Amino acid sequence: MADDFAKAEQAKADGNKYFQEGKYAKALASYSMAIELSEDDDGLDSLDDAKPKNPSIQIYYANRAFCHIKMENFGSALVDATKAIEAKEDFPKGWYRRGSAQMALGRPKEALKDFMQLCKLAPNDKDAREKLKQCQKQVQADKFAKAIGCEKTKPASETVDVAKMEVDSTYDGPMYTSGSCTVDFCQHLMEHQKKEQCIAKKFAYQIVLDMIEMLKQSSTLVDIEVPEKGEVTVCGDVHGQFYDLLNIFALNGVPSEQNPYLFNGDFVDRGSFSVEVILTLFAWKLAFPNHMHLARGNHETRNMNKLYGFEGEVTTKYGEELYQLFCEAFCLLPLCHVINQQVFVVHGGLFSQDGVTLDAIRKVNRDCEPPDEGLMTEMLWSDPQPGRGRAPSKRGVGVAFGQDVTENFLKVNGLKMVIRSHEMKEEGYEIEHSGKLVTVFSAPNYCDQMGNKGAFIRLDGKTMTPKYTTFAHVSHPNVRPMQYANPMLGQLMGMS
Repeated sequence: MADDFAKAEQAKADGNKYFQEGKYAKALASYSMAIELSEDDDGLDSLDDAKPKNPSIQIYYANRAFCHIKMENFGSALVDATKAIEAKEDFPKGWYRRGSAQMALGRPKEALKDFMQLCKLAPNDKDAREKLKQCQKQVQADKFAKAIGCEKTKPASETVDVAKMEVDSTYDGPMYTSGSCTVDFCQHLMEHQKKEQCIAKKFAYQIVLDMIEMLKQSSTLVDIEVPEKGEVTVCGDVHGQFYDLLNIFALNGVPSEQNPYLFNGDFVDRGSFSVEVILTLFAWKLAFPNHMHLARGNHETRNMNKLYGFEGEVTTKYGEELYQLFCEAFCLLPLCHVINQQVFVVHGGLFSQDGVTLDAIRKVNRDCEPPDEGLMTEMLWSDPQPGRGRAPSKRGVGVAFGQDVTENFLKVNGLKMVIRSHEMKEEGYEIEHSGKLVTVFSAPNYCDQMGNKGAFIRLDGKTMTPKYTTFAHVSHPNVRPMQYANPMLGQLMGMS
């Protein structure tokens, strides 16, 4: 037994080394090994005394929880942190990790309880008290926002008066004409924003208002038709990495009738140039309504924007009212697309039940914030898993689904393939489920930390055969990721 405990300590040391190097998946595997060595049971009934408990087991669980947090597996982090607490109730890091996971999941009330307990266990820990203070502030802000929201009877798009907004006489940026978005404007907009310059507030408002009106005419599921001799490019998460978005256009051409795009959600949050990304994408959508397609991701939601930076960024650069307009627009974004009646493209993934049809998806009301469960939430949050069947999501939202689930969905709907995003991949994409499902992720060196490549997929209209392009990150101005995020999450992700 002592030998197993020694091996567990060595596995923990290996995990710590991998963690410091940013190799979180390897660190997680090492911590898992430490846990297995501490809990292993031969499965035989015995009259001997119960196996002695490894006195360090709570440390292994807390360390693995931190890995899960870094990998955005917040549901799994919650489970591990709870196990750490169960193993040693007075272990401060268990409460710290669980409170952090609760915050990342947008549950500040639950996080508050954990941080209060943390401060009881470590009353002189300045960091613990600061986390408690931030959490209390978030809970109060949420109460205030809810109270204010109840008083509002009309959406911002019906109350904002753009006509009264003045454009400063010294402004020398792109001039937007409502209802007439041109290629020249889009190009000028990108160049202007590349210089870290905001467009006039009036024009930003007009772009989003025009986008709201256009999206009102859209639907939950949008069918895309690509001519036999044409192609379409599918991009995954961009996450506010504006300069990498510009690089995609440099590599693959800007949107046009001959070069259509589908951006598959998570345009904003984390990266600190989210406003520049979303205004650029909206402008190209206005210029080419039928050749620039945008899908909603789990980060085009109020809960995520409040935590991961978009709300703070918009408010800082343009004002709170524009953020409210963005929220309206996000609620109107399609949830998924079907290309040439063959390829299903969705941000997150598939469903907790079999037999879901495209017609059922079409009937989903998208004009709302995502509920706790259901088809909409699963499309935004679910992930594929190896093997078959279903399992609880490591994120704590949605479901993990196996190859049989993918195959069943494709068969029921007469489809060929699923393309989804939502997960960082080392090479920018990953082919799973015997080639029937592909993940594409378009934010290279995610959050300036992960060292991954980005990717995009081109599909030809005749065969719908995917062609993959990977690319490295490009430099950007010295503004750190999560600059505008909730301070607690920025610190947690190592970005403060």
